[in-house]
Amino acid sequence: MHAYSYCSSPGISLKSFTSQTSSQRVKPGWISIQANINNNGRFNYSYEGGSSRADWQSSCPILSSNADSQHQGTEENSGGGEIITTLNGHKRLDLIAVDKRPKPLTIADLSPPPMHGSNLRVAYQGVPGAYSEAAAGKSYPNCEAIPCDQFEVAFQAVELWLADRAVLPVENSLGGSIHRNYDLLLRHRLHIVGEVQLPVHHCLLALPGVRKEFLNRVISHPQALSQCEQTLTKLGLKVAREAVDDTAGAAEFIAANNLRDTAAIASARAADLYGLDILADGIQDDSSNVTRFVMLAREPIIPRTDRPFKTSIVFAAQDKGTSVLFKVLSAFAFRNISLTKIESRPHRNRPIRIVDDANVGTAKHFEYMYYVDFEASMADVRAQNALAEVQEFTSFLRVLGSYPMDMTPWSPSPGD
Repeated sequence: MHAYSYCSSPGISLKSFTSQTSSQRVKPGWISIQANINNNGRFNYSYEGGSSRADWQSSCPILSSNADSQHQGTEENSGGGEIITTLNGHKRLDLIAVDKRPKPLTIADLSPPPMHGSNLRVAYQGVPGAYSEAAAGKSYPNCEAIPCDQFEVAFQAVELWLADRAVLPVENSLGGSIHRNYDLLLRHRLHIVGEVQLPVHHCLLALPGVRKEFLNRVISHPQALSQCEQTLTKLGLKVAREAVDDTAGAAEFIAANNLRDTAAIASARAADLYGLDILADGIQDDSSNVTRFVMLAREPIIPRTDRPFKTSIVFAAQDKGTSVLFKVLSAFAFRNISLTKIESRPHRNRPIRIVDDANVGTAKHFEYMYYVDFEASMADVRAQNALAEVQEFTSFLRVLGSYPMDMTPWSPSPGD
């Protein structure tokens, strides 16, 4: 078992976004400028935002010298008590010295904040005690963990600047892919900036004093139920199995409603948080039960070649041509780039394509989006050339992120 230090914040739900207007979503300091042409053909400018008139400055030394030596300014009262200096009818610029100009941005300025900074607000789906919370703590130690009631809310929290990062599961070694999050990766414009693999150690939880023979049902996340299916049968639990939104939420529900005939599959931390007893420990069917999470941010990180990187893409095949998928995958094989994941999901905008074939007549073909992970950085020329070739056979291609691989050695949990 690993211990991570992080604090939890009040949760976010879809209702949190309903009262926000577009003006509230604008980052402080942004300026909206409008230009209108009057009857005399002159432009009138107006702006609104967090910046004042004093923020507008020119750093051009040529204009500075010409303005001081060739023209003499006059002062006018704007009517609001502000004195405006004009040059030949034009407003005079407030100039600053060349040596006081802001320095240009460097690569270091464009890099994301430190990965383990204590000021990061990290969104996750679930309630305190969820495995996603543990993944957030492992990804960003000392972060402020923000629970969200749905996966999509976690995406929106980052997009609306309510959180700096989101940590969400995408696949499990036993249960397979979490399809919902693959669909959300395509729908939203966040970037994958890292991954973390979390060993999952399931426990059977119930109220104090409850025994296994008193149980009528077991509730948990669908993935957790599938990961413990055989063990529940071996324990002799002939009970109903009901799916809920998350594992820790199941434990919280039992405690809040004092359900003495119901058990939850969740973590040992959830048992501590909600005052439940552990009836059985390590009930996952396989000890090598690991969930892979991805870390999401508004901006991508700069790819590097000095450490192992992984890149995730999504594409749609062209309508015409045969063996398109083979050609796409060959672009990586010919360059010795290893694929670690390939997943197909229905094409939401065009799920079915009608094809007229001279031999079989009219046929319906399912259309798919393909998600691929491969072991190479976008800074690697091999990856760049592979994607350039892939574009020739696809109607859509998007890089979801190029990020460091999680190289943490894994070992089974104690008792497995």
